[in-house]
Amino acid sequence: MAIFIGKGYNQKLLRINLTTNKVTSETIPDEVIRSYLGGDGFLAYYMFNEIPAKCNPLSENNKILIAVGPVTGTLWPSSGRFVMGAKSPLTGFWGESNCGGFFARELKSAGYDLVIIEGMSKKPVYITISDTEVKIIPAQHLWGKDAREVTLELYRQYPDSQVLCIGQAGENLVRYACVMSNLYRAFGRSGMGAVWGSKKLKAIVCKGNKKISVAQPDKFYELAKNAHRKVIEDPRAKQMFRYGTNLLVSAKQAIGELITRNHSDGIFEGADKLAAEYLAEHFQGRPRACFGCTNACKEVYTTSQNNPWMPNFTVEGPEYEGTAFFGSNIGVDDYDFILYVSDLCNRYGYDQISVGAVISFIIECVEKGVVKKSQVDNLDLRWGNKEPVIELMHKIAFRKGIGNLLAEGVKIASEKLGKDTEPFALHVKGQEISGQDGRTHRSVGLTHAVGARGADHLRSLVTVDQLGYKEAARKRYWKLFEGKTKKQQEEILNRLCNPYSEDYKAYAVKVTEDIFCIRDSLIVCWYTCGWPPIFWIEDFAEVLPLVTGEDKFGSVDELMLIGERIQNLKRLFNLREGLKPSDDTLPKRFTDEPMPSGPGKGQTANLKRMIKEYYELRDWNLNSGWPSKKKLAELNLLDLSARINS
Repeated sequence: MAIFIGKGYNQKLLRINLTTNKVTSETIPDEVIRSYLGGDGFLAYYMFNEIPAKCNPLSENNKILIAVGPVTGTLWPSSGRFVMGAKSPLTGFWGESNCGGFFARELKSAGYDLVIIEGMSKKPVYITISDTEVKIIPAQHLWGKDAREVTLELYRQYPDSQVLCIGQAGENLVRYACVMSNLYRAFGRSGMGAVWGSKKLKAIVCKGNKKISVAQPDKFYELAKNAHRKVIEDPRAKQMFRYGTNLLVSAKQAIGELITRNHSDGIFEGADKLAAEYLAEHFQGRPRACFGCTNACKEVYTTSQNNPWMPNFTVEGPEYEGTAFFGSNIGVDDYDFILYVSDLCNRYGYDQISVGAVISFIIECVEKGVVKKSQVDNLDLRWGNKEPVIELMHKIAFRKGIGNLLAEGVKIASEKLGKDTEPFALHVKGQEISGQDGRTHRSVGLTHAVGARGADHLRSLVTVDQLGYKEAARKRYWKLFEGKTKKQQEEILNRLCNPYSEDYKAYAVKVTEDIFCIRDSLIVCWYTCGWPPIFWIEDFAEVLPLVTGEDKFGSVDELMLIGERIQNLKRLFNLREGLKPSDDTLPKRFTDEPMPSGPGKGQTANLKRMIKEYYELRDWNLNSGWPSKKKLAELNLLDLSARINS
């Protein structure tokens, strides 16, 4: 008998086949819940078991998975997130993204913990999901429209529902297209929108009416109330509430890590005009929250009346990554322009990191003379020149001219343009490097290199070392200090919290990676446990038994084991797809080119040492990249791993 129903789970998997138009519901086995928890863990288990090895990511054999977790939709802080997975068309490896907003609660209220969309429709369709029925509906009238138009039209047709959809970038199979939610939220990375486009899936509409219950409501309520109080009272969370994630612009500038001109520098001369305080004053910034969030890190801005592209337009503005990638990354300090281009990203359905990186890549190629002007449709591509960037945004979405090549991502574009462009194609496993730099923050260099989905800043990003939060570091990485004298502990802390040192970074990344697998299985937001460093694994172990009624989830050691199991299953997925240890690397810009200016001047990342230590901690073979049989047995993954070569 299923024991989890009504205790944090619906225990239901919704399967939708777009080839046959067949809709079925299945029970998620107890052992899957106990071993993989939810959210990200469900993705790992079902993607490995159901997506055929070596399949074309844009073929009918790939599958789209959407999952919530046991905490989704409850009173726990920032519990409005959910995850989406598929084999990535950008990398050919593990593809995964997560998103906030309000859709996740509706999906769980509709009675499902996991949706698997398989097959391929011949004509455009959208899906409606409720707790009483699921429909596949023709969407020819929506095809060709941007994500904003589609969302607003479906809002009118289905009041009080939540909408996921793709824009033209997804329709035209741009490899880094995203899936939009609530107009401004996005499943950004890994190209999920292209997988939707390949299946002719334009949108999903969801409305749920079922009550979300927990095992011990009174105790859970008190714990959740205290958790919200911790967020409200945290001084860093207060700053986040006031200014949003654009606070990071000034923080990155101060430590010399603000991405500038395709990561050629970490200091930008126009950073003051991109700073959160400046934006709040000049663009009327005000907070907006996702479901269940007291952090409210989203910022709504109004463009100036002199904005030549969209004057006096109110828009939920970009996060730090969007501000940096369309600002300092291309040499621009005009936030009116950044707001416009960010809004284009939301309408077309782009990953802002990847499209910004692709544009800075081609600009640098032209600036350095390795790509001719005639090869880029005679666009005047140079740092700080805004109009050609806008033109590229249109071209990429519709795969016109040079946009057809850039829609492939920097890895493929560089391979086709020639070897001279390779130094400027900054990616890991095909996914473009995000807005951090391993030269001035060593642990992030390792994070980028070993990420299952390619260059990744959200699945194992260590922040306490960069920001010097020693007490947080002591609490988070406590095993480093066991049995050590006070003097030894202080020495470890000094080395761990030195962003320019490789010491202890492999340990911090490995532990963080495993714990963030749990975070993304619950699923809760990075901005309560990544930064600010408020919640950690002990908090997850305290809340989970109250939600699920499962005492096993109250053990920190058990949760760490589940997190490690999830991470290793992602590894097996990638090994099955042909991953080699040489793919766990960084572009030479970060390992061979010293930072030219700022506090990190002269710094490079010694990746080889960190990779070796990381593999040893993971018990992965340095030559093959495979987990040892001992590790696989410990994680109950031997049977799954045996399928790869069978």
